[in-house]
Amino acid sequence: MLPKRTLGNTDLKVTQLGYGSMGLRGPATWGVRVVEDEAADQFLNLVLDSGINFIDTSPDYGVSEERIGRFIGSRRKEYYLSTKCGCDYVQHEDHLEVLHTWSSDVLKRNIETSLQRLQTDYIDLLQFHGGDAETIQQAGLIDTLLEFKAQGLIRFIGSSSSLPHLPGMIELDVFDTIQMPYSCLAPRHHDWITKAAESGAGIIIRGGIAHGGPDAEIDRPALFDVWTQAALDELLVDGMSRSELILRYTISHPHCHTTIVGTCNPEHLDENISSLTKGPLDTSVYDEVTTRVQQVLDAIEPK
Repeated sequence: MLPKRTLGNTDLKVTQLGYGSMGLRGPATWGVRVVEDEAADQFLNLVLDSGINFIDTSPDYGVSEERIGRFIGSRRKEYYLSTKCGCDYVQHEDHLEVLHTWSSDVLKRNIETSLQRLQTDYIDLLQFHGGDAETIQQAGLIDTLLEFKAQGLIRFIGSSSSLPHLPGMIELDVFDTIQMPYSCLAPRHHDWITKAAESGAGIIIRGGIAHGGPDAEIDRPALFDVWTQAALDELLVDGMSRSELILRYTISHPHCHTTIVGTCNPEHLDENISSLTKGPLDTSVYDEVTTRVQQVLDAIEPK
């Protein structure tokens, strides 16, 4: 059984491994990985059958929301559903143009469309997809989300952010959750995870594998170079894979409530579950990874 943690001050008890659905975006979007309907159906049901109860999506992710509603809408009581807003996207014939527009009209269109696509009458968590605190405040958009909450359309509000805008979003002190990127090879948000958690926000980590590591399904050569220069292969013992080390490093952060991993490969999903159930890394291994990576990063960007 997957371990669960309470998502900050919410009452959501989420599995520490969540599912990020960007990979289900379908054709005519971006990237080279295209998942057909039948495979998406099987995989989403496999995610739930595996015990994962937190699914993160976005209107920006092509047909992802629609597939979630179509293929597992009938199992809605088995999972918490998180999506995003501020997504002023345009679907062209051969690609998806992703824009972010901070207006009440866009947010209202997002919530209406998402509820319809997801085949649900409420969303557990609605997050701003980027943005900065000043713009969102000036446009009155926090009030817009609170109106959705009062109407019973959403249960909690959150921010999916990163530096340099992350500190301002935390300082607003209005969000039930904060989502940010983090892995052992991209650790710059480490202290901000703690600061956000200390404000009472639930912490959602994205990129716990994809933001670093040679087994990632998204090619990020700069981060793979960090892995190589830090000689982290030397720390793989007892059959540990690279992705296991990275994922277990991520969940070693004491404030990682859930980390959303976006594989579409059943074998990778099984490996991720197996890795997570082994728990955080031993302190000695964790410290050695941290030291080696920081030495590499300091050499690349001297302080």
